Amino acid sequence: MSISADIAPHLPYLRRFARALTGDQKSGDTYVVTLLETVVADPASFPADLDPRIALYRGFLRIWDGIDAGLGGSDPEPEGTGAARSLGAITPQPRQAFLLTSVEGFTTAQTAKVLNVPEPAVAELLNQAGREIAAQVATDVLIIEDEPLIAMDLEVLVQDLGHRVTSLARTHREAVAAARGQRPGLVLADIQLADGSSGLEAVNEILTQFDVPVIFITAFPERLLTGQRPEPTFLISKPFQHNAVRAVISQALFFGVVARPPGGRVVA
Repeated sequence: MSISADIAPHLPYLRRFARALTGDQKSGDTYVVTLLETVVADPASFPADLDPRIALYRGFLRIWDGIDAGLGGSDPEPEGTGAARSLGAITPQPRQAFLLTSVEGFTTAQTAKVLNVPEPAVAELLNQAGREIAAQVATDVLIIEDEPLIAMDLEVLVQDLGHRVTSLARTHREAVAAARGQRPGLVLADIQLADGSSGLEAVNEILTQFDVPVIFITAFPERLLTGQRPEPTFLISKPFQHNAVRAVISQALFFGVVARPPGGRVVA
């Protein structure tokens, strides 16, 4: 298969990434065109031993990192959304790692190949992005979790990112009361709670009062991933990886994704 055939299916997504990275479609497209011109002039610059999508993004970032900022790419210009306005405040390489994983859907291993860094370095880049994002959008977090050790673990993780934990709720009743007492900017919720009550129902009740991003952290993901709509945007399975939780918290807050299901319900 030709290089052009390898590249073509991925170009729309690369343009999306370029726009997010540079903050401007015209500027992003300039980098994409420069990349394509480079590949045409020197096909060897497109590594045949890499997955075409990874090779394409790696080549783009090589161009982005190497060309003078006069093309408009080092710091995104505001385009009207909170995310676009905030991207320029994130250090370049953590910004790249964050967008590759949260927008483009690359795994940590794939992101390491795109950035040409060791895989453990990606985790640190994402942690740095999370801290820098938290500096912009630090918020109050309600944790709904009945297991004390897990609740404390999540509390430390959230605080390390720069957010504030307003309450640790163990039951449906405690969760709803905590949300009413101090409105959270983010909810982390388990499904099955200590007294047999449901974190899912607690979240649904909270959502009848106000919109808020919700991340479910549960040992029972099949109860939410039913294939019926609506489903939760953010779901992490237990046992969880700390870096995965950090990344999803940053993603939920950075892009302002709130739970607004019809009738206030998260799932059918």
